[in-house]
Amino acid sequence: MSHPRICYEIFVRSFCDSNGDGIGDLNGITSRLDYLTDLGIEAIWLTPIFTSPSYHKYDVIDYYAIDKEYGTLDDFQRLLSEAHARGIAVIMDLVINHTSANHPWFQESVRGKNNPYRNFYNWKSPQEIEELGIATREVTPDTWDRNPWHEWPDNIEKYYGLFWRGMPDLNCDHPPVRKAIYEIGQFWLKMGVDGFRLDAARHIYPEWEEYKNHDFWVEFRIEMQKINPQVYLVGEVWTEAPKIAPYFRGLTANFNFDLSLALQKITATERDSVGLVKKLAQNRLIFAQTNPRFIDAIMLTNHDQTRIGSALKGNINRLKVAANILLTLPGQPYLYYGEEIGMLGKKPDEYIREPFWWDEPEKDHQRTHWMVPKYNKNKRIIPLGVQRQNPDSLFNHYKRLIHFRKSNAVLGDIRGNLQPLDTHSDRRMVAFKRSVGENEVWVIHNICGEEVTFSAPFLPHHVLFSTSSVTFLKADTLSIAPYSCVVLGE
Repeated sequence: MSHPRICYEIFVRSFCDSNGDGIGDLNGITSRLDYLTDLGIEAIWLTPIFTSPSYHKYDVIDYYAIDKEYGTLDDFQRLLSEAHARGIAVIMDLVINHTSANHPWFQESVRGKNNPYRNFYNWKSPQEIEELGIATREVTPDTWDRNPWHEWPDNIEKYYGLFWRGMPDLNCDHPPVRKAIYEIGQFWLKMGVDGFRLDAARHIYPEWEEYKNHDFWVEFRIEMQKINPQVYLVGEVWTEAPKIAPYFRGLTANFNFDLSLALQKITATERDSVGLVKKLAQNRLIFAQTNPRFIDAIMLTNHDQTRIGSALKGNINRLKVAANILLTLPGQPYLYYGEEIGMLGKKPDEYIREPFWWDEPEKDHQRTHWMVPKYNKNKRIIPLGVQRQNPDSLFNHYKRLIHFRKSNAVLGDIRGNLQPLDTHSDRRMVAFKRSVGENEVWVIHNICGEEVTFSAPFLPHHVLFSTSSVTFLKADTLSIAPYSCVVLGE
């Protein structure tokens, strides 16, 4: 299978409930694969589905078992089979930076220095921690915890848990840990999983040894390719481009958080104050120096960020602009479930993971109700069933954009070249040229509420796609309606 062109992140608990217990599950996802196919999705990333004590399941107790809340191994195999029959790849969230403190490995590890599982985790004496100068850390975008060392009853040594005391970090310098991790990945690949989203990929080693991560991921990829030579690996590496680049040695793709934040800023202000395309083009050159075959995984938001719907205060015009830009840039776009219907959400995390609205309450028998939503309530969110009937809805806007992207050889190419176009300092526009080989398209976005004009010599004279019917192309000047985008070609 070639690399998917459009991906979709599913927070499993909130997506679709098949058995009426209020909790989203694997069979619920299977029942909605036709919806995802209709939207144009080619891969789904499932947040963790392994046995775990938490609602989010990023603290694993058993890497070989599906959490009972979500279903069974048979349910998962059926999801794989049905997804593959529709040409949809399945990407599992693999959490190997840490386990749950309830994992049998850690429960053995706390028994003392002589236990064979002691070295599965990072234990150090208070004296060692002080001597190394690692007692506290600077906050990073992916974790605000400044004190990563934790005490455990009857232990003089402390253990390292970057994210939380209930999530002790694994010690990947210990060969049995590496072997166990590789066996876990290979087990799921043998079952037919297409790849992994790698949680906290930047934190496999503690921060004072971050350089070791790069070689770890090369080794991980080599081990996974023994089962599937085409395995797809996408990393969560939340930092700036020069520090992301070395991760492309081992990983197929990495998420572009800088781009996510820039997209939110320019659509909220209706001004490109960040020089979006120029900056993105520079960062892509940095990635290409490490790996010319890199894939830039681009998104508006994910399960750890304020939803784009709330970042843009539910403004449908600005939400359409955000979709326009995301779905015309090079890279591999990821939609976070519900973005296509304008779902809302702000931290704390539970409220950016609220139930998907399939239909109006009286018709919606598969909406999850594991939590009481704070943001996505009646009258504040238009359910999918209603949006489907409205040609001007956000959902239909996404669907048109996705299908055009996939139908166009240049836009649909997940690599290709990117070149800024001169808007003559008019920050109300974002304009760029994309090319693959001899073929090229020009993409011009109006990100504001008034009509703008774009002019350039040798402007292509065919409108291949426009989100507005009010688009005028005359000689070398293009008039673009508010909040719309135009794709030109020869």
